Amino acid sequence: MTLFRRFRQVGRYGPVRVGTATDNRGREKHTAACAAPRCGFSAEYDTRSAAELAARTHRCSAV
Repeated sequence: MTLFRRFRQVGRYGPVRVGTATDNRGREKHTAACAAPRCGFSAEYDTRSAAELAARTHRCSAV
């Protein structure tokens, strides 16, 4: 079963979007996901700076 997450502080770094949400245990998590078609990159991090670094260094193979 998936959890509906309401993202806040959404930022964009090229095709990658970074958002902050609360997981099902009440912890704050930061997600980086590529919005390009057929890319499929997404990752969840404990800190916002790690998610932003992943977004800035992501090289999309679909573009």
